[in-house]
Amino acid sequence: METWLQYVIIGVALVIVCLIVIKLNKRDFRIEANKLINYLGGKDNIVSAECNMSRFKVLLKDVSIVNKEAIEKLGAKGIVEIDNQLKIIFGANAHQLKRYIDDII
Repeated sequence: METWLQYVIIGVALVIVCLIVIKLNKRDFRIEANKLINYLGGKDNIVSAECNMSRFKVLLKDVSIVNKEAIEKLGAKGIVEIDNQLKIIFGANAHQLKRYIDDII
């Protein structure tokens, strides 16, 4: 087999491996939005939701049923509770999560 053909085969194999790695690292925000809704006590517990920069603000009927630990494991950098409202810092992902949550609730 000629040397140039071997290089072409190696190059194609590297491109395929890179595409697979990128696909595996891509987050599925639909799944994360469903998890977040469950951690917030279900869609019936959510009164309203909005997004401001990196913060996801949600007004809830009952804050006591929220699983804050699970929300932090989901990627929240911080959670602030004020009355029946949670401000969850998600960073750049806040807008994408909000978009999927709006479709669900």
